[in-house]
Amino acid sequence: MDLHILDHRLRVTSISKNGLVNFTHPLIKLIFLRNRTRCKFFSLTETPENYTVVLDEEGFKELQPSEHLQVESSVWLPLNVVSNGNASSSSQAVGVTKIAKSVIAPLAQQHVSVFMLSTYQTDFILVREKDLSVVISTLEEEFNIYREVGGESVPVHCQDVHNGLQKNGKEAIQPTVHPVLIPQNQFCVMSLDPDTLPSIATTLIDVLFYSSSPKEGAQSTPSQDLDCIKFFSFSLIDGYISLVMDTEAQRQFPADLLFTSSSGELWRMVRIGGQPLGFDECGIVAQISQPLADSDISAYYISTFSFDHALVSDDTETMQTKLKDLKCHC
Repeated sequence: MDLHILDHRLRVTSISKNGLVNFTHPLIKLIFLRNRTRCKFFSLTETPENYTVVLDEEGFKELQPSEHLQVESSVWLPLNVVSNGNASSSSQAVGVTKIAKSVIAPLAQQHVSVFMLSTYQTDFILVREKDLSVVISTLEEEFNIYREVGGESVPVHCQDVHNGLQKNGKEAIQPTVHPVLIPQNQFCVMSLDPDTLPSIATTLIDVLFYSSSPKEGAQSTPSQDLDCIKFFSFSLIDGYISLVMDTEAQRQFPADLLFTSSSGELWRMVRIGGQPLGFDECGIVAQISQPLADSDISAYYISTFSFDHALVSDDTETMQTKLKDLKCHC
């Protein structure tokens, strides 16, 4: 398999709920007026706590400093696994569990923190730019590694890498076992032809900026399973659109414009973390994806500024059993 280091330098930010009004204009510009920005990587995810915005440096210029904007200090690079030479963005994602053993677990063992962003098309593994040499030295035996530069894929090899985090023979620190919440929403992972984006503009703006969250009072302190949870994710990356929403939100959109897999799968969410997770702990994604991979259960995985979220198929008895297993960590 091939591992591509994509030609994007990303920032991970958070906009507070009560500060969203200050960013409505730039966000609408980034979503709907992509020809007026040079942003090629944009993702916006609403959770009960805040809005997580992941975007490249050109898009980041659109966000003005504010007390309502938090910015993680690192520059992040997106990695993408490609099988059989096919561009991964041309077909539906195989899920983070398919790369759990080959990518996620080895990086965790080398103390590399990852930020995951699964979309309808593919799975992006974000790593800090400063950790890139460790990533390459860790994965080069398993993958042919390429770095995209100006539209060309250039082979990358690890040569004389010296980094305190590099392979050192020490056993990886065991990650903290975080509690999980399993809300009752069923979720859809969908896509949309970018040319039809204007057709859903009114609905998308309403869902993102004006819709109220279910069980509003229960969300500020997520200490128990929620009946429902507000979660909506929109990504526009290199011309491909991905949407993650619950079935209630889906009903607001024209059915003939959004498309999903032929099976029309619905997904259940596993929300990881009782308190905000931060960005420095390693192994959180591996902790969730490894048992799912062992049971051959596909999953989408979306990290946000405060918590992580796995989406697993709501269709199998095995899934129900595995959810109960994960829930036992509470």
